[in-house]
Amino acid sequence: MTEQKKGSKTYLMGITFVAIIGGLLFGYDTAVISGAEQALQLFFRSAKDFVYTDALHGMTASSALIGCVIGGALSGVLSKKLGRKNSLILAAVLFFLSALGSFNPEFLFFKHGVACKGVLVAFTCYRILGGIGVGLASAVCPMYIAEVAPAEKRGTLVSMNQFAIIFGMLVVYFVNYFIKSHLSDAGVEMVSIGWRRMFLSEAYPAAAFGLLLLTVPRTPRFLCMGGHDDKALKVLTRINGSERAASIIKDIRKTTDIKKDKLFSFGYKVVVVGMLLSFFQQAIGINVVLYYAPRIFQNMGASGNTAMLQTVVMGIVNIIFTLVAVFTVDRLGRKPLLIIGSAGMLVGMVALAMLSFSDKIGIAALVFIIIYTASFMMSWGPVCWVLISEIFPNTIRSQAVAIAVAVQWIANYAVSSTFLPLSCWSVGGTYLIYAVFCVLSILFVWKMVPETKGKTLEDMNDIWSK
Repeated sequence: MTEQKKGSKTYLMGITFVAIIGGLLFGYDTAVISGAEQALQLFFRSAKDFVYTDALHGMTASSALIGCVIGGALSGVLSKKLGRKNSLILAAVLFFLSALGSFNPEFLFFKHGVACKGVLVAFTCYRILGGIGVGLASAVCPMYIAEVAPAEKRGTLVSMNQFAIIFGMLVVYFVNYFIKSHLSDAGVEMVSIGWRRMFLSEAYPAAAFGLLLLTVPRTPRFLCMGGHDDKALKVLTRINGSERAASIIKDIRKTTDIKKDKLFSFGYKVVVVGMLLSFFQQAIGINVVLYYAPRIFQNMGASGNTAMLQTVVMGIVNIIFTLVAVFTVDRLGRKPLLIIGSAGMLVGMVALAMLSFSDKIGIAALVFIIIYTASFMMSWGPVCWVLISEIFPNTIRSQAVAIAVAVQWIANYAVSSTFLPLSCWSVGGTYLIYAVFCVLSILFVWKMVPETKGKTLEDMNDIWSK
């Protein structure tokens, strides 16, 4: 049997690998701040022309999320007009420019090394630019993978994007630790050059991503919607083999021939479910742990380098449990993993709250943080992105994904920017708020989310038409 008849797994894995580098950059860009934020705070506190408050620092540290909202909202228009591939190339360019600008926000206009209001504005703009890249990548990478993957492998392959996100976070934890440990006077040099090097390190994978994207095809669904059926069939044949490709393209044509391209063509519920999936993924509090991990560990009594090292350990645990989802999402299904994950996160958050109220912060707190993050990584982390990439019918996918992703980043920003003020009020009370959302997420998945395991993207028309 020739490769033409049976398709090429190597080809499929190759283009998936390129696409998930966008996920790696997503994780890298959002987590790089965890190692840099305290030095950044000290740098801007040295400014003479304004007072850099804790509230202002919270907004600065999470400023990239403003860009994520913008990028997520624009992803629908861009992925529909430019295509999935070209949208990812644009994201790579934005990642690269953000890395350079965040490294040297004084470029052209301000004196290097001197904090002032103008430098803060420039730095924030560069972080927002990178955030737009993250918002684009977060929407388009899973969409790209879902539109090239066979139905029986879609959950696994889209979950690999989440693995890449967590791997990107782990890589930047190591990079941050390496940069900090190689400074002769970490306390002083972190404020002067350490945080700059952390942001600059992102430029290398961003450049590689942009170049590799030139080698991948456009997705068959996008090609069909543009009337390029021959090109779509060629891509499908390389992935699935000639017989199956002919069958798939017939199904795609049926869904694209149905001119239901208005957002609510299949009712309101499908869009609401997508928005709530995104909302709950953030409302359960995961990015507070990811963004502020070194600070949380320091509050538990760890020293600076030890806190950074504990963050690396947490990153390794996250990788392991993301792989649990990768290998089970197409076997167990989406709904069981989400419900199990929410239950595990509920246990972790309630325990952390009780420990905080009793002032017994120590190794037990580290254990429950690991339980909490492991539960997220095996469930809401990858499975939410799988569902968002596959749950919408073909003709409204780009628009609906854009709305869902924009909601996700708005919720992300709201949760992340309020953590420091809330923790000043009550750390234990803040954890209990996240625990309540864990309970609500269980009820939402149980009542409203359909199981999509084993279904084709074209089957989504039937699910929501009913």
